[in-house]
Amino acid sequence: MSQTVLITGGTGSIGRRLTQVLRQQGFQISLLSRSDKQIPDVTVYQWDIKKGAIDPKAITTADYIIHLAGEGIADSRWTDTRKDEILGSRLQSTELLAKALKEHPNKVKAFIGASAIGYYGGDTDDRPLTETTVAGTDFLAQVVRAWERSEDRIAALGIRTVKFRIGVVLMTDGGALPKLAQPVRLGAGAPIGSGQQYISWIHLDDLCRLFSTALTDDTWQGVYNAVAPNPVTNETMTRTIANVLHRPMLLPNIPTFAIKLLYGEMAIVVTGGNYVLNKRIAEETSFNYKFSDLTNALEDLLK
Repeated sequence: MSQTVLITGGTGSIGRRLTQVLRQQGFQISLLSRSDKQIPDVTVYQWDIKKGAIDPKAITTADYIIHLAGEGIADSRWTDTRKDEILGSRLQSTELLAKALKEHPNKVKAFIGASAIGYYGGDTDDRPLTETTVAGTDFLAQVVRAWERSEDRIAALGIRTVKFRIGVVLMTDGGALPKLAQPVRLGAGAPIGSGQQYISWIHLDDLCRLFSTALTDDTWQGVYNAVAPNPVTNETMTRTIANVLHRPMLLPNIPTFAIKLLYGEMAIVVTGGNYVLNKRIAEETSFNYKFSDLTNALEDLLK
């Protein structure tokens, strides 16, 4: 009998691809959604995070839970209201899941939670960061620390819990890559700021494979940096995109002040950088990346 994976945030770019991957592996998929819109071959349950309401069947029928739900970090400028939404969407949704798991008899064997490399801070230069590096102090770091603490409530119920601190996910449907590739396609590609800030990236399919591996392998537990083995600078990323698309790089770097004028405090998402290492995955697991080389990853996605 196939096992059921309950996914929150399953209608986003990562969730849609993850649903495909897991179904190909024989899992049944159910989603928690604010909408009652039905999706072929997927069971959709409803929840209302702000009202603290959840369909208990979502919990009682699940063998595993993957928690991706949360407002997009880079969807709009960080006003005080937007910051509250970013933090609240993560804490309230996780706390609602923890409450439901505590109140309803269930068979959940593992909880896989999304986290982010923003844990270390928005800009940490070229300092190597591993899972044991202390957290940063800026807004992103505060959000991720609180997010991970909320996931500890589920671990406290005795459910094996994995937290993936996800890097920059390379995919064609959303995320940073389309924004980076479009100017290059138009012949207007240029590094941002100094171009020396690091991008710790991962191909969407490798991220989905990390989730599926951690679901059923009981040795996976705790925090892992979900990044590819080779972080690159913003300039290297931009030039590699240009090479893959066979486009020239003619323009000077885009000044940092221009990005800050455009995006305000949120500019740190593109002007900052992190050199994040996948230490635990490399040293403690047998996981093999399909895309550990940036050129291969971009060729797969852009061609």
